[in-house]
Amino acid sequence: MEDTLRRAALDYHRFPNPGKMRIEPTKRMVNQRDLALAYSPGVAAPCEEIAADPDKALDYTARGNLVAVISNGTAVLGLGAIGALASKPVMEGKAVLFKKFAGIDVFDIEIDTTDPDRFVEAVALLEPTFGGINLEDIKAPECFAIEAALKARMNIPVFHDDQHGTAIVVAAAVRNALVLQNISLSEAKLVTSGAGAAALACVDLLVSMGLPADNVTLTDKDGVVHAGRPGMAPNMARYARATDARTLPEVLPGANIFLGLSAPGVLKPEWLPLLSDRPLIFALANPEPEILPEIARAARPDAIVATGRSDYANQVNNVLCFPYIFRGALDVGATAITEAMKVAAAEAIAALARLPAHESVVQAYGGGKLAFGPDYIIPTPFDPRLIVEIAPAVAQAAIASGVARRPIDIDAYRRGLAQQNARSGQLMMPVFEGARGARARIAYGEGEDERVLRAVQDALDDGFVRPTLVARRRILAEKMPRLGLRFELDRDVDLVDPETDHAILGPLVDAYRAVAGRRGVPSAEIVRHVYRRPTVTAAMLLRTGHVEAALVGGNSEYWGQVEHVLRTIDRTEGAQRVYALSGLILDAGALFITDTHMVPDPTPEQIAEMTVLAERAVRQFGLDPRVALLSHSNFGASHSPSARKMREAVKIVRRIAPDLCVDGEMHADVALSQSLRERLVPDQRFEGSANLLVMPNLDAANITLTALGASSSSPTVGPMLMGLSQPIHVLTPGVTSRGILNLTAIAAAEVARRR
Repeated sequence: MEDTLRRAALDYHRFPNPGKMRIEPTKRMVNQRDLALAYSPGVAAPCEEIAADPDKALDYTARGNLVAVISNGTAVLGLGAIGALASKPVMEGKAVLFKKFAGIDVFDIEIDTTDPDRFVEAVALLEPTFGGINLEDIKAPECFAIEAALKARMNIPVFHDDQHGTAIVVAAAVRNALVLQNISLSEAKLVTSGAGAAALACVDLLVSMGLPADNVTLTDKDGVVHAGRPGMAPNMARYARATDARTLPEVLPGANIFLGLSAPGVLKPEWLPLLSDRPLIFALANPEPEILPEIARAARPDAIVATGRSDYANQVNNVLCFPYIFRGALDVGATAITEAMKVAAAEAIAALARLPAHESVVQAYGGGKLAFGPDYIIPTPFDPRLIVEIAPAVAQAAIASGVARRPIDIDAYRRGLAQQNARSGQLMMPVFEGARGARARIAYGEGEDERVLRAVQDALDDGFVRPTLVARRRILAEKMPRLGLRFELDRDVDLVDPETDHAILGPLVDAYRAVAGRRGVPSAEIVRHVYRRPTVTAAMLLRTGHVEAALVGGNSEYWGQVEHVLRTIDRTEGAQRVYALSGLILDAGALFITDTHMVPDPTPEQIAEMTVLAERAVRQFGLDPRVALLSHSNFGASHSPSARKMREAVKIVRRIAPDLCVDGEMHADVALSQSLRERLVPDQRFEGSANLLVMPNLDAANITLTALGASSSSPTVGPMLMGLSQPIHVLTPGVTSRGILNLTAIAAAEVARRR
């Protein structure tokens, strides 16, 4: 390891706190009652329930989401037998991957023994604590016996990731590579370099998926695994062939698949012509593969090459599998991980690679093209759809295999994972449910924007939109194939092309002239606005009833697009102004802020108006609004103009909306802390933390929003415009495809309510 990377790695693990994990409570612990519920005497109640029915542990404890990552440090990747304690950083790393990618909590456990029987006894006794066991970095052949013994003794999933995680990802890659090479798995011939735990697990899984065992030849450091070889374990002997060949090059002729899980440089370039046409070369030794991809391709340009390294295409990485197979297994209370569950995971991974790459993946990889082909046969580890595709497939297979103790509705499970997957998912779930099936007619002003197009595809997949794109047909004809989009113009999506659709745009010009002529738009500019300003085009499609909602902007300064909207769409009857509401998902929960984008210095009456409008908007997210009007002053402590303004606004809100849970004026920390409010005022108007903060001016709201979003890496939902007579929202320049999808769902849900 180079010195700079080594120093960086040591600092990463040491600062600001040693290690990569910590344990935090999931329940509040702020008063005596909390203590009584969490420990004595309250804890007796769930203990009694579990004693009567052990499965209740999944309801009352963290066991159902808790996995043990366990090793004795006898085969740590790239380091060898370094011992249990030295393996701990690796196990902590595995733990954070479980949490990052699947939301699974982990205890890493390092057991200081090389005796398989003692190891098995120690792990088996831990069964009451965990929902699953992930064995890691245990050397062969002991790992086979350890896993088999634990599976026989334990009634929870036991999974040796070095074997089965690798096997699942390899099987997915092989499945897709064979599709590209037009070769059937039942006809393929496979040669390995390596016959250890991972190699044998890969072969076993491929055989269960249809590869004939007679088409497999194993080789290892001692040469070909042949029928007369002494000392073979049963899982190796299964593939021992009657052959006179004793070396790797002797068994390569005609092989379709080379599977290397052995050592650097063992596959020589001069041997590659021996392989079949269009071979698959999986050189998975780490960090140095059996052959470098550039050398393999130079000798065999027709080959598909995969490695275990992230700096080459087609990285075979266990993180594509283990978080999600455990997610599916835990969520159905599986007692084991069956062969069918592993096959289901492999097929789901393979299928995902055949879909268009997700926008976030394209961005993470520098905007380059990622499409199913020789250099993209398996998804990237950061594809956010992995959990949505793999976990339900595994759960379904567990149910079909008869090992699920808690069968679930797979369609509902998939929808829940899809919404929880994005960090904004928790907040957006009720909105997506409200929008589902609406097929709302929504216009998109920037219909040529790649973010918009990806969001439209996702919205179509969810079935809640009939999009109308304001875009040039010739531009979309070029972009859509490149982006791998599946929808078709005119069939799935309506198009308004400013270059050709004069029959639609002509009447829009007349309608715009009637409304905009007295709102500051010169007569000479009317035609140009409708034809060349897509925000105006989309807004007029909404005003004239062609669509039911619109999303505009995203490619230019926000306020300029807002001005076009305000000229075109009327305010709600009686509304003084139009306001913006934005939401954040923080560790403590959802938090909404208003007005973040529209009115620089609202009056008390306008603050009251935006508060009532925001309260109604927050309810569509399935939340009971708890509203705090913020100030530098706490409950009358200051008589500055801004403090008096907020006090007056509170009085107005209570008069016009007496049932609203609102209080103020107050500091932000007081709004978010019930205990602080209890110290300051005797008559609190709501319990817990406020979830809707109303600011005294635009600067305070926008600065708070951006600071919280940046410091917590929390995505913003919105901004949502309030006070307009029709659903229309203006996208900010920094909006992502997911942000556009969220606003699409918000608009569709509003359309459904209006209907």
